[in-house]
Amino acid sequence: MIGGGYVGLVSGTCFAEFGTDVAIVETNPDRLTALREGRIPIYEPGLDRLVAENVEAGRLTFGDDMAAAVKGADAVFVAVGTPSRRGDGQADTSYVYAAVEQIARAADAYTVIVTKSTVPVGTGREIARIVRETRPDLEFDIASNPEFLREGNAIQDFMRPDRVVIGTDQYKPGGTERAQTILRKLYRPLYLLETPIVFTGLETAELIKYSANSFLAMKITFINEISDLCEKVGANVNDVARSIGLDGRIGKKFLHPSPGFGGSCFPKDTRALTAIGRNAGSPVRLIETTVAVNDQRMKDMGERIIAFANGDVHGLTIGVLGLTFKPETDDMREAASIPVLDMLDRAGAHIRAFDPAGMTTARPVLPQSVTYCTDALDAARDADILVVLTEWNEFRSLAPEKLAREMKGRKIVDLRNIWDPKTIKEAGFEYISLGRPDAVRSH
Repeated sequence: MIGGGYVGLVSGTCFAEFGTDVAIVETNPDRLTALREGRIPIYEPGLDRLVAENVEAGRLTFGDDMAAAVKGADAVFVAVGTPSRRGDGQADTSYVYAAVEQIARAADAYTVIVTKSTVPVGTGREIARIVRETRPDLEFDIASNPEFLREGNAIQDFMRPDRVVIGTDQYKPGGTERAQTILRKLYRPLYLLETPIVFTGLETAELIKYSANSFLAMKITFINEISDLCEKVGANVNDVARSIGLDGRIGKKFLHPSPGFGGSCFPKDTRALTAIGRNAGSPVRLIETTVAVNDQRMKDMGERIIAFANGDVHGLTIGVLGLTFKPETDDMREAASIPVLDMLDRAGAHIRAFDPAGMTTARPVLPQSVTYCTDALDAARDADILVVLTEWNEFRSLAPEKLAREMKGRKIVDLRNIWDPKTIKEAGFEYISLGRPDAVRSH
């Protein structure tokens, strides 16, 4: 497994749990040291225990010697970063291609080279070209095996997935049965669970991940726009979302109003899919609009807080609950808290923030003036306004009376709809949330 980041570490550990011998190659010295010492450099519930058990069993190792890891391997997975390129939004595949060239030089026998990273359509064929050019004598197959891991639930997603997608070169002379046999063996435990294993062509597999994430991002953006409409007409977005979600054709997931989607996948993958569409001469206009609406929504949330403070937050203390893009992760990539808190800071607010897992990762990307607190009540202390940005479960159980004792003001902006408007209003607060008329009218 080339890459010991989120995808590589979770995937490699779970493969080891299946009974496979896995060598994870990580070239970042700090991350490698942490892994070797049993310290997990990412926040993912249950991962530390699973890593420790498989290291102790001898099935999982960590190192920086790619040649040693590749030699004798039946399959080599590429799980390195593919960040968005500046300017055009396309995925930067330079790390993938560099890793593939090293794999080709190190391989000593037939190898299946598998992209686990999310890569643009056509990457698999370019990888095949690089391998042929680097090692004309090497027998190999290329496969695409996209990941569908949700941060905070990644182990369960890997061990009991909705499906596994494996793409191989359907046009290769002689076929790719050898590669398919190896990958079937690797995923054999899932066959016992009757997990659908979908075999496709390379291009199809590469497009599936982008399509899935973009569709989910579109659902989030849809309900956010419906939430805004609910506020204008006096409807309740929670009831709308629940009712349409009961339609089996729609489903209830990803229909929760929010400050906008963030994280390592949705923003990057939606931008990449729009770039793929433009380059192919087949623009995906719904996703282009989704990207634009989501970017604007995060800015609107900052403006909404300022408007609730009668248009001026200068000199006010704002308590913030939650910083990460979602609960059960320390991931701050593209989190709504970044543009929101930047706007409040520039407007002259004093910000006191708490997040159960993300404060270390938040420091480099949030304004330097932010004060990081020990718990939720500490963040609320002396606050004129309290803002909920991430729906960690521990925030849901906060008693309004305790908040009232800590806060100086009586204004709450709940951007995740975690509290009941009636209960908060009865505790003496002015309260706004997303798409709920009772909350809007309470002030």
